[in-house]
Amino acid sequence: MTNNKQKIHVIGGGLAGTEATWQIAQAGIPVVLHEMRPVRLSPAHHTGELAELVCSNSFGAKNSDRAAGLLHEELRRLGSIIIATADKHSVPAGGALAVDRAVFSQNLTETLANHPLIELRREEITEIPTDGVVVLTTGPLTSPELAENLRRLTGMEYFSFFDAASPIITGESINRDLAFLASRYDKGEAAYLNCPMNKEQYLRFWRELCAAEQAPVKDFERENAKFFEGCLPIEELAQRGEDTMRYGPLKPVGLFDPRQPENERDRPYAVVQLRQEDQAGQLWNMVGFQTNLRWGEQKRVFRLIPGLESAEFVRMGVMHRNTFINSPQLLHPTLQFKNRSTLLAAGQLIGTEGYTAATAGGWLAGTNAARIVLGLSTIAVPPTTMMGALLEFISSAEPKHFQPMPPNFGIIPELPVRIGKKRERYRKYSERSLSDLDNWQAQLNDLSLVLTN
Repeated sequence: MTNNKQKIHVIGGGLAGTEATWQIAQAGIPVVLHEMRPVRLSPAHHTGELAELVCSNSFGAKNSDRAAGLLHEELRRLGSIIIATADKHSVPAGGALAVDRAVFSQNLTETLANHPLIELRREEITEIPTDGVVVLTTGPLTSPELAENLRRLTGMEYFSFFDAASPIITGESINRDLAFLASRYDKGEAAYLNCPMNKEQYLRFWRELCAAEQAPVKDFERENAKFFEGCLPIEELAQRGEDTMRYGPLKPVGLFDPRQPENERDRPYAVVQLRQEDQAGQLWNMVGFQTNLRWGEQKRVFRLIPGLESAEFVRMGVMHRNTFINSPQLLHPTLQFKNRSTLLAAGQLIGTEGYTAATAGGWLAGTNAARIVLGLSTIAVPPTTMMGALLEFISSAEPKHFQPMPPNFGIIPELPVRIGKKRERYRKYSERSLSDLDNWQAQLNDLSLVLTN
């Protein structure tokens, strides 16, 4: 008979580790969550809270006809604590699910710390335990000692790329005479502050940004690393051409100042958007402004943006190196290591990109860790779901060219009948995904593991 009192060890208290730990405890199994913060901070983290959001406070689009939104809904149906907490502490962000990140992380930390089956140990783990069931969720900033241990265990080197975080500024320092509150095409709640630029202002900003001095990348080796295209520093975009930013994070399409009469509205040449960071609207994140500029340069150049002339920065942009394993060679779709079935991994360490994707991996790794201890077969999520397609991709992609992958409809199996219109096609993908997920849940015959709250 299986000893269901055997403790499972989860290493890493980010989004994936927090989710995995919760799912294990919900299955009635004792779990030890090891988190090195605040004993040892990473180059990107600022607190010792669990599930700290480093780059942004947004989980992506809400609607289920968008890739991120579909993954949100799948995780809601699977009883994700991360998504439930995000819903509970959401802040206005138009069509996106964004949270008050401080309250969000504090709530999760308190919830896990007070759970009778969860033991939270504040310690650095430098070697993966060789016995028992272990879930590895140390994230893209795995400590060098543990990374070396994992390298020896797998016999493989890592890929790595550079990632960056946007600055956060105080709401009271924003010039509301220039910045206007609106959403693109007036869709949803007007939750973004928009700083419009005319052509002269934009070109001056672009030239200064291109010439601004970047900070050295401390404690990381730049050789053999590259940027992830989904999170490029704003200065990198600027270097790619005069109009690159205007077709990216500064695109003006669909944004108009509602204070102007409709017959007098002119579309700005470029727009910098600010997303509300906290519930009270005291902090605002510069959308798309991941950066590695020196802090003094950030203040000088970003204050050229109309409305931000007197901006007060509470967090400067930073850049750090992300590391991920070659998952197609190492992992099954169940997120078990091929050479050790009792070792599982999840989060950005395995090459899923984004908060919601990390949560999805944490859910599956935690669920399967629990199933192993309970003597049940491990499971893979149907590939017609966003979650299943993403985890299938990271375990079956071409290893030689493997790169981090965010949720997207391009990885989902095609529909039986081709639909030309993209929006309608995505809606059909979403309908099939949620239907298949519901059927899959209903067919699971081991009711000892609760799959929904």
